[in-house]
Amino acid sequence: MNYIKQSIPRDFSQQEELVNNVRNIINNIIENKDEALFQYNIKFDGNNRTDLRVSRAEIEEAYKLVEPSLIQDMEKAADNIRRFAEVQKNSIGAVDHFEVNQGVFLGHKIIPINSCCCYVPGGGYPLYSTALMLAIPAKVAGVKRIAACSPTMKGTEAIHPSTLVAMDIAGVDEIYALGGAHAIAAFSYGTEQIKPVDIIVGPGNQYVAEAKRQCYGQVGIDFVAGPSEVLIISESMGNAEFIAADILAQSEHDVQAKGILVTTDEGLGKQVLREVDNQLATLETQEKARIAWENNGEIILVDTIEEAYEISNEIAPEHLEIHVSDETKAMESLTNYGSLFIGENAAEVFGDYVSGTNHTLPTVRASRYTGGVYVGTFLKTCTYQKIDPSGISSIGQIAYNMAIGEGLYGHANAAKKRLK
Repeated sequence: MNYIKQSIPRDFSQQEELVNNVRNIINNIIENKDEALFQYNIKFDGNNRTDLRVSRAEIEEAYKLVEPSLIQDMEKAADNIRRFAEVQKNSIGAVDHFEVNQGVFLGHKIIPINSCCCYVPGGGYPLYSTALMLAIPAKVAGVKRIAACSPTMKGTEAIHPSTLVAMDIAGVDEIYALGGAHAIAAFSYGTEQIKPVDIIVGPGNQYVAEAKRQCYGQVGIDFVAGPSEVLIISESMGNAEFIAADILAQSEHDVQAKGILVTTDEGLGKQVLREVDNQLATLETQEKARIAWENNGEIILVDTIEEAYEISNEIAPEHLEIHVSDETKAMESLTNYGSLFIGENAAEVFGDYVSGTNHTLPTVRASRYTGGVYVGTFLKTCTYQKIDPSGISSIGQIAYNMAIGEGLYGHANAAKKRLK
């Protein structure tokens, strides 16, 4: 393995300060509730509103401020996301009356989580697509109370109109005008205006991610997300123009975003390096994308495609694109990724917006142990059992013996009473 371009190591020296700052915010929300929310809204967003829940009138007004063509595009994207979520839900089945031993019947039920908060970022861009990606699977799952929140536009009391419209299209029940770590704390512990939820989903900046980490246990979360990332594996047939465009699409998210190419072809790697520079020259978001690419971007040259798959599995990227001749072998070899994009036409941008898969995905190697947000994120698999007298005969003595072996005599007694 050799680097045609290598990233700069990241500096984590400020991590302790971040942890302490977020802890103080959470404690302030727990103690002072709405009053603390008002203070943070003013401090971080210049948002002076005291009625945090967005009214129906505000939502209707937002529709008037969004281009009808964009609303139609959102509705089409929502339809694709919804249809795929419905197929996924139908694939998650209950188990009923499985007789594991004579008279011992087991099963499980698929039960929707009762309430959720969809956190929709609103810092650099109005990420209305995230509202669709989070709330629609929750709706399909059958979540009874779907809340959502997003920071207001800087210096205003209003969430971006396109984000409000997307939340409404997605079926959100309650919308709140706040964001940041204080929003996570509010939906975890509750305030006068905000009733806590059972799970919080959605990406955000480092303060949001740290707040989710610290509040986990009090509330469920999808995962702790870090900077966005894409890894592209390509053999010599890869289209350098497409690859460069996909790397820059990722890089414009954030100065911490990461784009990586792993290739078996040195010529392609160098061509992509030149193409990134060419496209950056005319990219409207080049200021942010250039920093991300220069600091975090990588081009890795490998001897074999199998080595590329090993590197990818170790990195465990959020988005993984493959431009290879044997796609079947690639899919068998690749195991760690948030979402897979197969072939040069399956650009990450389509998954981000409209193809129907979810774009809320695990980052910083979390795809080693979890997938992205989907309808199953909002479902619980809860087991049950029913045992008749013949079941006591088949397993009762075993339970008694094992309890005695562990020294748990109360357990043993409970089994013994039934053995009589």
